Amino acid sequence: MSPTPRFRTLGDRPVGPGHPVYVTGEIGINHNGELDNALKLIDVAAEAGCDAVKFQKRTPEICTPRDQWDIERDTPWGRMTYIDYRHRVEFGEDEYQKIDEHCKERGIAWFASPWDTEAVAFLEKFDVPAHKVASASLTDDELLRALRATGRTVILSTGMSTPKQIRHAVEVLGSDNILLCHATSTYPAKAEELNLRMIHTLHNEFPNVPIGYSGHETGLQTSLAAVALGAVFVERHITLDRAMWGSDQAASVEPQGLTRLVRDIRTIEASLGDGVKKVYESELGPMKKLRRVTGVVAETEGTEKEPVAV
Repeated sequence: MSPTPRFRTLGDRPVGPGHPVYVTGEIGINHNGELDNALKLIDVAAEAGCDAVKFQKRTPEICTPRDQWDIERDTPWGRMTYIDYRHRVEFGEDEYQKIDEHCKERGIAWFASPWDTEAVAFLEKFDVPAHKVASASLTDDELLRALRATGRTVILSTGMSTPKQIRHAVEVLGSDNILLCHATSTYPAKAEELNLRMIHTLHNEFPNVPIGYSGHETGLQTSLAAVALGAVFVERHITLDRAMWGSDQAASVEPQGLTRLVRDIRTIEASLGDGVKKVYESELGPMKKLRRVTGVVAETEGTEKEPVAV
């Protein structure tokens, strides 16, 4: 299929209308700083049929406000300062090398949301298919410029942002190599605040940009509805167990749910069709049996490859 103005490439995968929905399982920091958890979540995503998993990458001293460094908090590893906690849940190059190797073994891509320019440089050590801009980073022009300079596809989430802020971010990034994701940045998000028709709004405002959905709700129905409304990229947080410690676990999808989500996305995209009315061969038998009046237009018109006039 030839590329459309909304066509983008994530690694070797085309993304856009007419192509399979690109499904990403966001691991984020749900691994809780444990490499074994990360590898298990990669396995879960691969077995469910996801196209990619996504992490978050921060330089703690840059991303953590200085006045919060020494605030102590309870963690699974005991009481520690917030800056020590941020380091505890952050993976370094050795861990990401193992993640990279494991993803290649499982045939699944990985990328991340860098939260600062040093994190961009770190991720550029790997051949990731794209970079992601978290909703919280949409207003960080310095980060956006660094991401644009990589030349990779940039996926931009639009939660907690005004239309004016979104337009500005698109101008900074350039619209020719981005994919926009509608999102509501509450964890978990209420159904009445998901506003899924924003997918159509973004589709109309940015006619050359593919539109996706980054969901933080509980349940699967609304993410499936996003696909029916035209999302060509879907991202959901994933977890081994929603009862695990961590702020994102409750808004995440467990393994069985992820399998159902991917399965149902594939069913929905297959059912959407091309919007051209036609009489399928499978309908000819029922038509012959059930239609009493032939009508003034021949019933055989358009039963092969020609669309039926309506």
